Amino acid sequence: MNKQEGSLMIVDGDSYKVLSTIRTGEGPHELTVSSDGRLAFVANYGTPQNPGRSISVIDVLAKRELRRVDVSPLGRPHGITESGGKIYFTTELTSTVARYDPVENKIDWIMGTGQAETHLLVVSPDQKKIYTANRGSNTVTAMEFLTTYPGATRITHIAVGGQPEGIDISPDGKELWVGHNSDGNISIIDTLTDKVKQVMSASEMPIRVKFTRDGKRLAISDPKKGEFAIFDSATRKEIKRIKIGDFPVGVLMAPDNKRVFVSANQANKVVVVNLEDLSIAGRIETGNGPDGLAWAKIR
Repeated sequence: MNKQEGSLMIVDGDSYKVLSTIRTGEGPHELTVSSDGRLAFVANYGTPQNPGRSISVIDVLAKRELRRVDVSPLGRPHGITESGGKIYFTTELTSTVARYDPVENKIDWIMGTGQAETHLLVVSPDQKKIYTANRGSNTVTAMEFLTTYPGATRITHIAVGGQPEGIDISPDGKELWVGHNSDGNISIIDTLTDKVKQVMSASEMPIRVKFTRDGKRLAISDPKKGEFAIFDSATRKEIKRIKIGDFPVGVLMAPDNKRVFVSANQANKVVVVNLEDLSIAGRIETGNGPDGLAWAKIR
């Protein structure tokens, strides 16, 4: 995503050649892709003066915007992810999580968090829980889908450190890692109990946290220090730290688990890191203000 210019850039994952640039709504920050890789869904966050209220649906093969979904009265859609064929997204202005059905082309579920600045989210691998990072409340909200009646949801708020934002769940679904922007720590939450079991020092501002595909390591980006770091997820020990510079934010693991892509927001580049030797393997020129990243594998 190029959030300053309102566009989505499609890049070949092997050659790093830019294939297309597609206009979206204003201020797109994050995106997700359907399981078959054919559709991308862009959260149009908006600008400081004009809150966004839409999601762009992109045909990846045709390289064009199919439609723009109005999510009003919800405002500032941001975190967005696909699970079970549905698109879950946060709306920061209205502190909600909503679900969009791309087949029916409608929002079929909305739940408020009751917290401030609900920013990013993840869905558990078993699709039974949603976790949100609430920057303004210093909490993580757990939404558990119950079977007592349709739509039944249990909500739990988990206190964490200051300004939580980066959030990811381990591939086995057992741990949730949440970065604190204000104190540089990471809270590790046991998803069975939904309680913090450990707080570890990570960096100055771990704005994104992302597990490798095998779950053995965890990557963080730190825009304040201009660094990218890798930790062993079992021992919690830092493996290596790389100087990226230029405000690194978005982090994306390649399906082959051999590369990770990091958006350098102020350099208008995406930096490619080799996960095998933790070296910089390349740089991709982008549009203005690269941020969210997603992988589309066409099936």
